Amino acid sequence: MLFNMMKKDVQKNKMLTIILFTFIMLSAFLASSGTNIIVELTNSMNALFTKSNAPHFVQMHAGEVKEEEITHFANNHPFVKEEQIVELLQIDGTNIYFNGSNRLGNNSLMDHYFVVQNRSFDLLLNLESEVIDLSKGEIAVPLYFKQQENLELGDTITISNQGFQLDVTIVDFVRDVQMNPSIIHSKRFVVHHEDLNLLKANLGESEYAIEFLLTDLKNLDAFRNDYQSASLPAKGPAIDYHLFKVLNGITDGIVAVVIFLVSIFIIMIAVLCIRYVLLATMEEDFKEIGVLKALGISLFDIKKMYGMKYIVLSAFAAIVGYVASLFFHQLFTKNMMLYIGTAPKSISLQIVPLISVMIVFLLIMCFCMLTLRKFNHITAVNALRSGTVREAGRRQNILALHNRLPFNIHFHLACKDVLSRFNTYCLLFVVFIICTFLIIVPVNFLHTIQSPNFIQYMGVEKSDIRIDLQQTDHIAQDFNHLMEKIEQDEDVDKFSPSVTSQYKVINNEGNEENFVIETGDFTVFPLEYLHGHAPKGENEIALSYLNSKELEKNVGDELTIIIDNKEKTMIVRGVYQDVTNGGRTAKAALPFNDNTALWYEISLNVKPHINISEKVEEYSKTLHAAKVTDLQNYLVQTFGNTIEQLKLFILFTIMITILLTILITTLFLKMLIAKDGTRIAMMRSIGFSSKNMKVQYMTKTLIVLSMGIVGGTVVSNTVGQGLVSVLLSFMGASKMKFVIDPVQAYVIVPLLFMIVVSIVAFVSVSSIKKLTIVTMNS
Repeated sequence: MLFNMMKKDVQKNKMLTIILFTFIMLSAFLASSGTNIIVELTNSMNALFTKSNAPHFVQMHAGEVKEEEITHFANNHPFVKEEQIVELLQIDGTNIYFNGSNRLGNNSLMDHYFVVQNRSFDLLLNLESEVIDLSKGEIAVPLYFKQQENLELGDTITISNQGFQLDVTIVDFVRDVQMNPSIIHSKRFVVHHEDLNLLKANLGESEYAIEFLLTDLKNLDAFRNDYQSASLPAKGPAIDYHLFKVLNGITDGIVAVVIFLVSIFIIMIAVLCIRYVLLATMEEDFKEIGVLKALGISLFDIKKMYGMKYIVLSAFAAIVGYVASLFFHQLFTKNMMLYIGTAPKSISLQIVPLISVMIVFLLIMCFCMLTLRKFNHITAVNALRSGTVREAGRRQNILALHNRLPFNIHFHLACKDVLSRFNTYCLLFVVFIICTFLIIVPVNFLHTIQSPNFIQYMGVEKSDIRIDLQQTDHIAQDFNHLMEKIEQDEDVDKFSPSVTSQYKVINNEGNEENFVIETGDFTVFPLEYLHGHAPKGENEIALSYLNSKELEKNVGDELTIIIDNKEKTMIVRGVYQDVTNGGRTAKAALPFNDNTALWYEISLNVKPHINISEKVEEYSKTLHAAKVTDLQNYLVQTFGNTIEQLKLFILFTIMITILLTILITTLFLKMLIAKDGTRIAMMRSIGFSSKNMKVQYMTKTLIVLSMGIVGGTVVSNTVGQGLVSVLLSFMGASKMKFVIDPVQAYVIVPLLFMIVVSIVAFVSVSSIKKLTIVTMNS
């Protein structure tokens, strides 16, 4: 009998059942996809780190290295399992040509390091996650340049300089456990050792990565302190295993978490969707329910009859959603599989997403059972007498209107009904808030990343042009030469130089550790500080958010650093956000010290009538050793892949949200019209036409939608900003303020919702013309 009832109900409401099935399937699909990405990312990253035998601690150094000192330190340290010194030959982009003509140029942010394959750990892998092995005349290119330059196997790379030229053929692309992500502005090209020696003899500057494998990763913090306390090469940033994992997983991890959060919101709407359908069914079948109770059929059996359809439908939809996620997960993991690779398939890849789908199903069933509890309040007498679910003690006089209305009577009736029965409209209001949230937050986040203001979340001052000078034997002379040109350039409006140097800082345990500090005048191009302000005096310092957190230092606290072997007490004046250099940086108004400089930076603004792109080219030609970029190019090179993934996901989210809006609006109006059947018939009997009633119900829907859009916008700009800030806190940015495009957020999105909801409402209220006193009595 239950099967026949479900069959008849499906045949009666074919379209509604199909939409409901699709919606629950979508909820299961996204929940499964989100957990699938997280599990795949975790497994693939673990596989990459295992196959490449990732180093536990790496100290970058620009300058000479005495190998015997490093070897002696490693051999006598109880935590060291193995060590190696990797030579990195840095070659300027102007000396590198792809396919004979396409030159990288100076405006590339990346440092181009040419290396040979390492001997036992920190292995560089190809696209099959195998250790790269090259012959003379062959090269393996970083995946970043494969995407940026559309490179293919067999393409030629030419390295040339003043009469010297070396042509090499691309035979592999590099998966680099250290330098994979675009947020890391260094990339390693792998060549044969004979080609590296040839390059080294003709161009480039050598830097070194001093790498260690430890016997136990738990000893990492202690080992870092020991290395930094020893008199060993440390002219560069120190990076560890944990930071490698964060940087490799941050891009795809954000996408995974966002998908998972969206799935949670969609599950919430799925629950409301089931509730709407059940309430609408109760309204339509109110008399039949009374008859069943009068015949002595138990309440449990009645609930079973009405709930079984949704149990079966939800179970089937959840299974289809899970299976679909297994086929379509590559859409979300394409970038991850390219950069990180895929791990051997494990049982967890099927079980964890399946568990998430089961949780979705159980949540829907629990709320379904809660909704069915409304049957407890239906009595046979009331059902047979009234034929509709009424809110106890509430009566409305539809003719209680003001004598003089300042606006249309139908608008007045619609407003009065929404306000007097807001509990009825509350669910639709919440759904509209969620749908607005699902569109506005991703759109605002994308616009924020693409905005020039986002540069400040990277700890970089906002300026028209940024010039970077990396460590070379004559870096000070290059810097002075460039400063002379800028000072004499009449096109320059203002500029501010800075130098990044390595210092020692006394940490909370009283130990010395390396500390990267950028010195200069930070009032010319100020950052937005979370707390405090830019350092001004020579005893003032500003810390990045992560440094402030790890050192447990806030504004007003003292920090001891070592300058020229003397301790100097600094006062923390500001805390700022930074996602570069692992999020661990500092800024101080100390004098320049060319002897300890790691790199120089110059930020400058040109006058309003000057073309920024032309000025970038001019400075690029002036000094080949400098990396000159404009603000927009800097962001594109750093977050280009993330932006492309977000665009794809936002398009997907908008499509889903529109589908949700159509579904929920249809179900709500169906329920409301069934609930108000008697009221509609009475109003038609006193002279209101079906057209008048349609206008009223469409107006009610648009009023609730307007309230939902306002509420959704407020929630997006408060809770939404908070959620995004939580995601970015892992990179060193604890607080984000959306950069909002008012046309998108306040015109296009509301207009899109208005058009969709108006069309859906117009179609849904067509059944009103069938409701008359005659039909209601029959």
